[in-house]
Amino acid sequence: MTADDRPDAPTLAEDLLLLLFQPRSGTIAGENTLFYVLAGAVLADLALGEHLTTAERRRVRSVEGHPPSDEILRSAWDYLSEKPRGVQTTLAAIGPALREPVLERLVGRGDIDRVPRKTLGLFRTTALREGRTERRARLLADVRRVLVDGVEPQARVAALAALLSASGTLPQFHREIPWTSPVITRAKELERGDWGADAAAEAVARTVTATVVNSAVVAITVLPRV
Repeated sequence: MTADDRPDAPTLAEDLLLLLFQPRSGTIAGENTLFYVLAGAVLADLALGEHLTTAERRRVRSVEGHPPSDEILRSAWDYLSEKPRGVQTTLAAIGPALREPVLERLVGRGDIDRVPRKTLGLFRTTALREGRTERRARLLADVRRVLVDGVEPQARVAALAALLSASGTLPQFHREIPWTSPVITRAKELERGDWGADAAAEAVARTVTATVVNSAVVAITVLPRV
């Protein structure tokens, strides 16, 4: 299901950021490379909704006359409607502005809470805490079934797992998703677009997502991780 299938449905970027949120520490895994994978999630969402397709020389472009209704996705669609662009160029252009609006959506949905606190007993700040919706647990269970149990994924879950793998943060999920050779192998298959027979109808989405993920991996590997 894409973000346009029903009103106010969470985008893939929201799902990814929610998964990357670490309830134990109140932090988000992979902060210093976050904008690459969030931008990748936006492009993958556009592809899943048939708003985006590939062009020559490994570039992507908007599908003319088929804009998404979601504001965040529409902004990226508008950018790509000007002309076909390289994936890495697009990731760098749309990614930096995504964290805050995506996080605000998660707070607004109750998936993540902002709680006030004082630092050094003086300064008022806010901390992040897991909300009460339990949606993060459901998303994590979906990804676990694909990576650990070998369940053939729906296209959206396949894209989510591929992007999570591309973020380089999967080892931090060892409690829920054991960091084993079979898990690593399956994650890399998803990154390449090997989603299984059930996703055959999502050929364009698989191609675009694989291109996006591999471009994100190239960009991420040259940066230090946290």
